[in-house]
Amino acid sequence: MARKKKELPLLEGIEITDVAAEGNAIARVDNMVVFIPYGAPGDVADIKIDRKKHSYAEGHIDRLVTPSAIRVEPRCEHFGTCGGCRWQHLPYQFQIEAKQHQVKDALDRIAKIEYPGIMPILGSNSIYGYRNKMEYTFSNKCWLTFEQMRSGEEFPDRDAAGFHIPGAFDKVLDIKKCHLQDDLGNRLRLFVKKYCKDNNLPFYDLRAQHGFMRTLMIRIASTGEVMVVAVVGSDDVERTEAMLNALNAEFPEITSLHYVINLKVNDSIADQNVIHFSGKPYIEEEMEGLKFRVGPKSFYQTNSLQAYELYKVVRDFAGLTGNELVYDLYTGTGTIANFVSHSARHVIGIEYVKEAIDDAIINSQANGITNTEFYAGDMKDVLTDGFIAEHGHPDVMIVDPPRAGMHHDVVDVILRAMPKRIVYVSCNPATQARDLQLLDTAYKVEAVQPVDMFPHTHHVENVVRLSLR
Repeated sequence: MARKKKELPLLEGIEITDVAAEGNAIARVDNMVVFIPYGAPGDVADIKIDRKKHSYAEGHIDRLVTPSAIRVEPRCEHFGTCGGCRWQHLPYQFQIEAKQHQVKDALDRIAKIEYPGIMPILGSNSIYGYRNKMEYTFSNKCWLTFEQMRSGEEFPDRDAAGFHIPGAFDKVLDIKKCHLQDDLGNRLRLFVKKYCKDNNLPFYDLRAQHGFMRTLMIRIASTGEVMVVAVVGSDDVERTEAMLNALNAEFPEITSLHYVINLKVNDSIADQNVIHFSGKPYIEEEMEGLKFRVGPKSFYQTNSLQAYELYKVVRDFAGLTGNELVYDLYTGTGTIANFVSHSARHVIGIEYVKEAIDDAIINSQANGITNTEFYAGDMKDVLTDGFIAEHGHPDVMIVDPPRAGMHHDVVDVILRAMPKRIVYVSCNPATQARDLQLLDTAYKVEAVQPVDMFPHTHHVENVVRLSLR
């Protein structure tokens, strides 16, 4: 007979004191830290404990007794359920101060190295409508909110087009309106949703792994160009192309339209064939007169305007005079490599995704840039002592790794290559701090500049300049 699960307590009248990792707020109760989503420092609330460990617990606000004085009204009707913008209830000034502290905490607690004062974070001028890319999931079993379940109503129509509920691969919240992208994104999603329902095209069953409509990716560039990629789970070209023809007729502003027939278990299209249906095969972003082609599989910073501010920091930290050999690691579509190329003698970019490297080469050619070259492959396999011996020892290295940071083998090669300067761009201050500790044997930190790319989330980009000791 299974042991009955112990009922976890309701803590009454608890004051929330701060914000912490993953966008949660925190309270301290009897020397135990409690992590609480959607709380604000200064809230007094009854906290229901959901999970308890030896030194910490996780809970949720059961009743807000006294709201914090800093709370603001969230703009989005899905706030608190969607999970995407967990800080909408906090003033933007508070958000960026918290992100500044997050960078400091990582450097102090994880890196444990000497560094100068952190420069004030560069906030985003636009805190809504700033994303150039959104991906929506279509599911035949929408997530029901607690209010809907308690209502006693029947919900026969469970089709949803929206976002996964955090921690639940098969639960999708139906989104009425998302404020993170231009409203055209909402109109495109809602049109596809209605078209599928009107034409009996079933939304995907994420557990049973069947159905027609799976995901929709929408990219709206700062140039005004629009890319749509529809991913279907059925090998039905006729019905897929009929849907895309309807999209084209309704939205003439679409400049690049594609589809993917994805019959595998997961939603990733990295290993799938993207079929170009109409318009150009890419869209273009623009910075300082340079144009950057972005394809369906390309990585490009999702906040176009703030990406420009980020890249200006990178270029400034690189301190280029026109004589340097620069390595741009994790180059993506070569945006940074091409952006700094006019200030360098030669730039070498390396990136895992071959399609991104293809775009990087095209971007150089399209902009008349002749002093770049690009290589595709796993960083630890491409960036070797032999590669450096063949292509030259870098004067400056720019690194912009994924959230996991750099592989130890890559760090070791960098230490042996001994570039005069390293500019480390990171979307994860914790793994960046870990790597900085490894680099500390040969490099000292000279400057730290946080940049907020994602308002209303806890995510922060951080740029660090290092010089050889």
